[in-house]
Amino acid sequence: MTDIREPDPAPAATGLQGHGLTLRPWDPESATDVDAWLRGHTDPGFRRWNTPLRTITDTAGARASLAARAADTTAGSSRTFCVTDTADGTVLGQISVNMIDRVLSFARVGYWVLPEARGRHVATRSLLLASHWAFTDVGLHRLELGHALGHDASCRIAERCGFRYEGTLRGAMWEEGRRDAFRDVHLHGRLTTDPEPKAP
Repeated sequence: MTDIREPDPAPAATGLQGHGLTLRPWDPESATDVDAWLRGHTDPGFRRWNTPLRTITDTAGARASLAARAADTTAGSSRTFCVTDTADGTVLGQISVNMIDRVLSFARVGYWVLPEARGRHVATRSLLLASHWAFTDVGLHRLELGHALGHDASCRIAERCGFRYEGTLRGAMWEEGRRDAFRDVHLHGRLTTDPEPKAP
């Protein structure tokens, strides 16, 4: 039996498939992946609700960001998936399982969808798929999802995927485009013992 007090990287997931999607690792050497990562981070819809630790504005920054995500995967602290259409491989967005804590058996999830892929339940389907992997393959007990107060679409996605609303965290996220002001966050949680939601 693995001692959870020791480093224990999440099991490899080179191509999770389900609900018409494939979740695969991002490739920092792929021009297609770098372009999609850059477009995702510079999209006004993304920037309205997210202020990342590092602002990505060009190809070099996007490539460096993807390389950092790959390093986090190697360290076992997170797993960031490129969400693609299983039928043709088109990149649709990203979903990540972050801050994996094997001692407390929980992690946090986050996602975004490219503008042209919205309205197709991509976030819902990818969250269901990534959650199933985190619970069954990684063996986690709890997943948390936080979104800025007022982001109603993300709230609906969370509820649809079995992440129950658990409360409002005061000043837990940066304001749009700022790192000196904070806004409230809706916290949602899902346990491995909760019922499995149906895919749309």
